[in-house]
Amino acid sequence: MTTSPSIRPYRPQDRPALDDICVRTAHNAQDSRPHYTDPGVFPATFAAPYVHLEPELAFVLDDGQGRAVGYILGTADTERFAEAFRTTWLPLVADRYPEPSAPPRTPDDVIAHLLHHPERMVVPELAAYPAHLHIDLLPQWQGSGHGRRLMRTFLQALQDRGVPVHLVMATANTRAGAFYDRLGFHRLDVPEPGSATYLGRATKELDRL
Repeated sequence: MTTSPSIRPYRPQDRPALDDICVRTAHNAQDSRPHYTDPGVFPATFAAPYVHLEPELAFVLDDGQGRAVGYILGTADTERFAEAFRTTWLPLVADRYPEPSAPPRTPDDVIAHLLHHPERMVVPELAAYPAHLHIDLLPQWQGSGHGRRLMRTFLQALQDRGVPVHLVMATANTRAGAFYDRLGFHRLDVPEPGSATYLGRATKELDRL
């Protein structure tokens, strides 16, 4: 029997769907497959380590038939997560995605470089926002309030831990910027952010959600 879409905790059997969602939204919120030789490097860097290391902070949008069509995931402690990423997660994927030569020569190399340097997540200016998150929905599931519902679910989980959260957004993704602004995120000052914008939010008050 088909039911309405709903937000639920991540299940291990969701992993292939999460990998697919990540791949299909990784290139400036668009499908990465035309631009990368092995786009599997994206979920290996930005999705799978979170459900492996902190599955309790992973939630999915279920299409009503048991299939994940969106997700939100993250960590309550970025510094601790970066350490676990290097010691526990990286050995599981380093052979498939070896560290590229410096400087990276291809788009795949750029992401693989991020994979092999999890310490990049620990930015001193973000110390007051120790949690961070990633949120992605398949295009046909965007713009209908599901992203807001995913965000509320995640922030409520962080509220129980009493920690503010940050996220990193491609500055060119103005649609995402407007979404985060509506949800109460504000810009954080990070030196030399490159093509990224850093946003933060407290989790004590969730009225705007």
